[in-house]
Amino acid sequence: MDIVASPLNQSPTRAIGGEYLSFRLGQEEYGIEILLVQEIRGYEPATRIAGAPEYVHGVLNLRGVIVPIVDLRLKLGLAAEFDPFTVTVVMNLGGRTVGAVVDAVADVLELLPAQIQPAPEFSSSLRATHITGLGTVRQGSLDRMLILLDIAALLSDDGLLGMAT
Repeated sequence: MDIVASPLNQSPTRAIGGEYLSFRLGQEEYGIEILLVQEIRGYEPATRIAGAPEYVHGVLNLRGVIVPIVDLRLKLGLAAEFDPFTVTVVMNLGGRTVGAVVDAVADVLELLPAQIQPAPEFSSSLRATHITGLGTVRQGSLDRMLILLDIAALLSDDGLLGMAT
């Protein structure tokens, strides 16, 4: 694992090559390490839990495991939208199973360390500490930008991973 300090934020950013699952939220494309993904399921409404944050849709029973379901659009400050492409990405994060609702899954991409740049610091609902890097993928004559997330850090901010069983 290469550690790179971004000159803009002076915090270490992991620049790791490997395979990433790419997905869309709004107009942006994001990526998470494929090894975290357990399965991809069609979207289904979850059982709401009273008092849970708005971005937590509730829980689903997946083969006997109660799994909290998070809407990443709401978690990142976007409006919730659902269409036939909306899916739930079920992940294993540090022994905890969590589902994340995303607009659509694109594909699995292999990124070399040279294709990943450190994340700049900026003000948004997505902190730079939740971004492990920005991947660039050549698609024809155009470059495609992929925001690589530290999904465990993003979901750990407010104790969500402590809810999973």
